[in-house]
Amino acid sequence: MRAVGEEASGASPWRPPRGPVVCLGETMAAVAPAPPHSLDGTESLGLSVAGAESNVAMYLADLGLSVSWLSAVGDDALGRRVRATVARAGVDVSGVRTDPARPTGLLLKDPGAAGTRVHYYRTGSAASALGPGLLDDERLGDAALVHLTGVTPALSPSCRALVEAVLRTPRERRTHAVSFDVNHRPALWPPGTAAPVLRDLADLADIAFVGLDEAQDLWGADLTGTDVRRLLSGPRILVVKDGGRGATAFTARGACTVPALRTEVVEPVGAGDAFAAGFLAGLSRGTDLTRALRLGHITAASALKVVGDHGPLPDEDTIAALLARADQDWSTPVGT
Repeated sequence: MRAVGEEASGASPWRPPRGPVVCLGETMAAVAPAPPHSLDGTESLGLSVAGAESNVAMYLADLGLSVSWLSAVGDDALGRRVRATVARAGVDVSGVRTDPARPTGLLLKDPGAAGTRVHYYRTGSAASALGPGLLDDERLGDAALVHLTGVTPALSPSCRALVEAVLRTPRERRTHAVSFDVNHRPALWPPGTAAPVLRDLADLADIAFVGLDEAQDLWGADLTGTDVRRLLSGPRILVVKDGGRGATAFTARGACTVPALRTEVVEPVGAGDAFAAGFLAGLSRGTDLTRALRLGHITAASALKVVGDHGPLPDEDTIAALLARADQDWSTPVGT
């Protein structure tokens, strides 16, 4: 494996085309107690929004990209809140449908000593009725990149058909690159069904993201990052995230590893989505893999510092300084 910042020699690595990004998937209203309280021990609850694809969209907008989010919400107060929250982050939500017959999904976060448990109330939600018809949206015709996650195919047969329609289109016929984050949510899948589906879908993407821990849960407890690359040889770029230790991008030219940025952790939920957004934004800017991975870590750190899924990024000067750090100084916390 290559050292930090070192990429294999040869031709320039593949990059997705520059242009608008479209993120497809469900966003729910999220209810959570303030730390350090548990759900059954608190006197008050906070209301926010949560959705892997809209998290990515909001961070991409923070990083200056033109991005749309396509989904559906119920004709209810929670749906209006979801739409307004994502829009305030600078994301185009004009393609989000309002379903008069189905509700907006809901999740409850229950922090505890062993981590945060998440309880979903999304069966029969507005977004669970999405299907391949969503691909007729005009925004997809202008997109340079479409981002999906493994959450969506778990929601319903029609949602799975939607994801398959995007990913099973042969690369030579695609009008945009496709990014796919495995984002395994065991609670959403019947036992034993997720592993082959998520492997097949991820292998069809141009860019794929997977956590080493979730890869081990899905495909084998002893897997290394290199083993995961052997399993997922299809993506032009495969990013294997190893929690707070670092992340490795695998390409046809080799591998590039960057350690995580040391930071305080209030709650880890949403950090993977933030990392994906930072990495994709780095690629869009035409940077090398080292800087793209660094921007992923910087963006993830902003999510780790907040209870919700979307935290404020450092200012542009701080980001530029972090990206320019020497390798030996890279993981030092911001401000030191």
